[in-house]
Amino acid sequence: MSPEAIALASDFAIVVVTATALAYVARRTGQPTLVAYILTGIVLGPVVLGVVTEDDLIGVMAELGLGFLLFLLGLEMRFDRIKGIVRPVINVAAGQTVLQTALAFGVAYALGFRGMDVIVIALATVFGATPVIVKLLADQGDLDSLPGRIDVGVLIVQDIYLVIVLALVGAGLAGGAVEIGTDVARIFGLMAAIGAASYLSYRSFLPWLLGAVADDRTVLFVIGLAWAFAFIYAAERLELSVEVGAFIAGLGLAQLPYSTELKERMEPLTDLFLVVFFSSIGLGLAADHLAAYWVEALVACAVMMVGNFLIMLYLIDREGFSAETSFIGSVNMVQVSEFSLVVGALAVAQDLVDEPILGYLSLMALVTMTLSTYVILTNRALYERARPLLDRIGVGGDVDADLPGYEGHAVVVGYDDLVRTAMPPIREHFEQVVVVERSTAGMDELADSDVAFVYGDAKHGDVRTDADVSEAALLVSVARPTSVNRHLLADLPDDAKAFVAAVDPVEARDLYEGGTDYVILREPLAGTALGEHVRRYLADPESYRERSPGSIGRIERGEPS
Repeated sequence: MSPEAIALASDFAIVVVTATALAYVARRTGQPTLVAYILTGIVLGPVVLGVVTEDDLIGVMAELGLGFLLFLLGLEMRFDRIKGIVRPVINVAAGQTVLQTALAFGVAYALGFRGMDVIVIALATVFGATPVIVKLLADQGDLDSLPGRIDVGVLIVQDIYLVIVLALVGAGLAGGAVEIGTDVARIFGLMAAIGAASYLSYRSFLPWLLGAVADDRTVLFVIGLAWAFAFIYAAERLELSVEVGAFIAGLGLAQLPYSTELKERMEPLTDLFLVVFFSSIGLGLAADHLAAYWVEALVACAVMMVGNFLIMLYLIDREGFSAETSFIGSVNMVQVSEFSLVVGALAVAQDLVDEPILGYLSLMALVTMTLSTYVILTNRALYERARPLLDRIGVGGDVDADLPGYEGHAVVVGYDDLVRTAMPPIREHFEQVVVVERSTAGMDELADSDVAFVYGDAKHGDVRTDADVSEAALLVSVARPTSVNRHLLADLPDDAKAFVAAVDPVEARDLYEGGTDYVILREPLAGTALGEHVRRYLADPESYRERSPGSIGRIERGEPS
């Protein structure tokens, strides 16, 4: 191995090890891991230690990291999560985009920025931190709440706007009004063409293709990866950015039932690329760049966080939602997103702005994402404190959106012969039954029934969220291993009943301690039934068939198997 290759490998190893250590500290202190990744670059780069430089390997992986971030973002954008509130969400998102852009422009101008600096700052600081918000809301079980769905809907619109901004910045954002207008028209046309290809694929062969390989999750992962790269290649050939192709590829896959499992499979690889991408931002900053506008950055953080909250509060309240929904939906969206760094880094690469502007944006993202983490985690406590003031100023309407989802339903995890036997009484008692299964065989069998099907492994939190386990009245699980059942029991409401299968008394005792009501010991249960049939046969072989009505699962000689 050449000395250059050894140096590249060493730099990459140092970045990954340092990012892992800082991410661990971030998790222990409740901070977003993205903050730890940015700090990795700052610590290892010229700002602090200066032991790693931004070389070709890190540059290539950083670009791939950006593409995978947008691909994963597209996979998060499930349109069914905003079904029932589409019109108010579009109204809120449109108003938020215009008002927050104007606020960001005004703040930057008041702080002394001029020319292209103001434009880039205004465009970069509009977006909410989608990965941070979605992750924190999911951890709190608020992703499917009304405020959570409003925020997700606004983020969907923001992310579409982000892709347009990235395409414009990637095109240089330079020239007169005619040139910019031409660029906008061209970008919209090409994006529409790629989007149409993604939509037609989703409506035609893509469900069949993924359904054919879904039982082999490794192949599913490879096809998902190939799908992302196909759209990335198409976007580059059309002289659009990598981000545009990756986002549209993910958006098409997100509407399929395999998207949750695919996202879980993609996340480890995406995390690796993101470590390099966000670290590379810190590696590219010099100490003087980071400190050039630190006072302005702190002032902007304070003004933008308060301003973003007030803008969202006004817009959500205008749609008639309750004070609680308006407040919580607004307070979740106060941060400057990590995508401000994406836009800033691209603007620097296009020579639209200088590195100190990226340092300014980096400080804003670090400060606001850190503070907003605590704000989201305590959003309901903050609402209780603010409720008297909200009542006095007349915030709050009476809109009660009819959200899609399940409540008071039965969740069945695993679909084998034992569960098939138990399904008739479950379906008779519950209007809504949701089956969670890692195999597509159950999906085909239940396709024409009134039973909903969620494809994926119940060990993943997003899969349990899709099945609304936290709202269920009954859980029947034959999932393996037992750790999956522990996750299910932890999500289940206290007043729900749980029937869970175990393989031995030790596991059964563990499940009882975890909160299950009834544990099914499959082999002892089958052994008891077998022993009863043998006893009946030996007692009276001639009349065994006639006197054995309870022979469920027994196959007689000559009967079809």
